[in-house]
This record gives sequence, structure tokens and C-alpha cells, in this order.
Amino acid sequence: MKSRSTHGDLMMLLAAFIWGTTFVAQRIGMNYIGPFAFNALRFLMGAFVVLLFKGVFYRKDGFVFNKAHITGGFFMGLALFTAITFQQWGLVYTTAGKAGFITGLYVVFVPIAGMFVGKKSVAGHFAGALLALVGLYLLSIKADFNMEKGDFLVFLGSLCWTVHVLLIDSYTTHGDPFSLSLIQFLTTSLLSLPLVFVFEHTGLSNIKNAMVYVLYAGVLSSGVAYTLQVVAQKFTHHSHAAIILSLESVFAALAGYVMLSERFTGREITGGVLMVVGMIVSQLHTSLTDKQKRV
Repeated sequence: MKSRSTHGDLMMLLAAFIWGTTFVAQRIGMNYIGPFAFNALRFLMGAFVVLLFKGVFYRKDGFVFNKAHITGGFFMGLALFTAITFQQWGLVYTTAGKAGFITGLYVVFVPIAGMFVGKKSVAGHFAGALLALVGLYLLSIKADFNMEKGDFLVFLGSLCWTVHVLLIDSYTTHGDPFSLSLIQFLTTSLLSLPLVFVFEHTGLSNIKNAMVYVLYAGVLSSGVAYTLQVVAQKFTHHSHAAIILSLESVFAALAGYVMLSERFTGREITGGVLMVVGMIVSQLHTSLTDKQKRV
């Protein structure tokens, strides 16, 4: 059992690494195509990976497309579309590292937002939220108390990720996660597609130049990392998993540093550290509480 838990932790760590480094792929990819085109292609590929994975490893189970799954997948897709649109748009104006830290705030927001749908929150959640918000202030708020446009857009995305996580928690409890994932990915792609023609000018040559980054985000981030999360959470407690996944922001900062030569000021580094500590505090209290209950 301990070995399986270790394997689950390693899979979660790999998922966090993929998601963190994907911020770099998103940022570079938009040198060639716009945010809506990137998302439309990315999640279409993600849907294909889910189809492939299900067909190879869970062929006998098949997909479930009843009313509950279609409704759940659509609302999950709507939340995902909104969250990823704000994030992708924000990455036009901010760094991959900062976007990673700000996006990670959903780890803190989820347990607090859960109170409004009947889930219990504890003091550790609020302590973690306070640390994370102080970190956000140091990372993004300037001397004139204004927040940079890109950081603000990514912050709005983080709020939408919070809603997305709560919807996943609600719908996957009694539903097939692969069917829901397929529907949400297709919903996100289809919602993004018409906006490409309204707001962007994307040619085949642009898509060709961006394809390696779209593939990384679509195949590895949307397809493989999601699958790793689904499999790993069978062996890892959800609060423990959240702590590991909070390292996504650290991987984003490191990837931005190595691949894009992004640099942080001392104030921004302090803010980023406080945000990660806040994420860990928020989830560590839940993990310790659950262990005490099992003793």
C-alpha cells in the first residue's frame, strides 16, 4: 500500500511538472497564434488523447453520454473555457513564472469557496489564504497600488479554476471521469473556435509554427497530465495531492527562468515564496486533520 502511495505521489509530481512547464509552451506558442486558436487546438488534441487512452486501457467500459454526463461535462467545459481564456490572455502581458504562481491560488480558494456549497473550512485554510494574498500583493501590486493587466487577467482565471475544481468534485463523484473530461475538452475547444474568426487572424503557416507548443499543451498537459491525476488520486489523499500539485507554480517559475530568461525581483521572489507556503499551509492542515480522524 505504501508503495502504491509513493507511485501516486510520483505521478502527481510529474503532472505538476508538466502543468508548470506548459506555461512556457503557452507563452511561446502565442508568438505565432492568438489565445483562442491556441485553446481551440489544444483541447481538441486533449479530447483525442482521452479517446485514445480510454480505447486502449478501458475499452470494455466505454464512454457514458447520458444527460448527467453531458450536463456535467458542459458546465465543466464552460468553467474550463473561461479559466483558460483568462489565463491564456493574461500570458500575453505577464511572465510564465508569475502566471504559475497566481494560477496556483486556486489551491487556497477551493476550500474557502467550498463553504458556500456546504463543505467545511478550518482555520488553516484562512491562514493559508492570508499568506497567499500577501504573497500576491508583493508579486503583482505596484507602488501605486495598481495590478498589472496580465497578472489581473490570470487572477480572474484563478477564480474560474476554483469554480472548475468544485464542479469536477461534484460531477465526478458519481460519474465517469473520462466521459466528463472528453465532453469538457470538446466544449472548451468548440467555444474557443468561433472566437478565432471574430478576434484573430490565424493562417496555416502560423499554426504550423506553433504546433510543437500546442502539442505539448494539448497532448501532455491536457491529456497525459490529466490522466496521471485521475489514476494517482486513487492512491493519494486529495489534500496530499493538492500540496504536490501546488509545486506547479515552482516548476513554472523555473521553466520561465531557464527557457525564457525570466527574472524576479527580490520583492517578487518573497511574494512567490509566501504564495507557495500559503498553498501548502491551506492543504497541510486538512491532511493532518484527516490523518487524526483515521487514527
